[in-house]
Amino acid sequence: MSGMLLENKNAVIYGGGGAIGGAVARVFAREGARVFIAGRTQAKLDAVARDITAAGGVVETALVDAADPEAVERHADAVAAAAGHIDVALNAVGVMHVQGTPLADLSLEEFMRPIDGSLRTLFITTKAVARHMGGERPGVILNLSEPGAKLAVEGILGHGVSSAGKEAFSRLLAAELAPRNVRVIDIRPHAVVDAVAAGSFTKDVFAPSAEAAGQSIQEMLDDAMQHGTLLKRLPTLADVAETAAFLASDRTGAMTGTVVNLTGGALVD
Repeated sequence: MSGMLLENKNAVIYGGGGAIGGAVARVFAREGARVFIAGRTQAKLDAVARDITAAGGVVETALVDAADPEAVERHADAVAAAAGHIDVALNAVGVMHVQGTPLADLSLEEFMRPIDGSLRTLFITTKAVARHMGGERPGVILNLSEPGAKLAVEGILGHGVSSAGKEAFSRLLAAELAPRNVRVIDIRPHAVVDAVAAGSFTKDVFAPSAEAAGQSIQEMLDDAMQHGTLLKRLPTLADVAETAAFLASDRTGAMTGTVVNLTGGALVD
């Protein structure tokens, strides 16, 4: 019996060149999956692919705008044609948004940007891959949300509504796809402590708050954010990627329609 969690599984990762998407892709490949990473920046995809190939993994890259339904459908069809089926899909697409702005100063466009951007790409990618999943082979769809889904704090109105929407989407989708042998799980990490250093777009998200506090972004993460958790630490890219691999595996075959809490205890269920 192989010790690899995802042996003979085909996994598609949208946003696969990003900090979280790339970390998950590397672990999926290490665990035996054939990984298809899609994104908008070829250089970032190539960097992840080089790591996977150097470690003996199997990976293919594709330039895909996850907000373009036709492009995503063509890519999903091509993956299914090449691999025979899709077993696992993760949407790790980041959507730039503002944090720290109160309602009085927040524009409608700023409020709607993370809601429309996140839910649009989630709907598009899920619809494209779901057609190629399930049946005799169990399928798994993984989504990413944030603690803003349940926090009651100032300055994250659009972000929090977007986060809650992603979790509701996952829950409702789980009910619809369960009869087709497809599980849907949402992963809710807190701010990932090493993501900014890995090139995450959250650098631009956190910059205004850090500047207002007179701190660097890393100081803000290491100080205020981590001390707001029970474990006194924030999740790492490895935490998220290793959890995603476990959830995508058959070892969690009885789990669907739920949120996996990786907030270090910033939120408790």
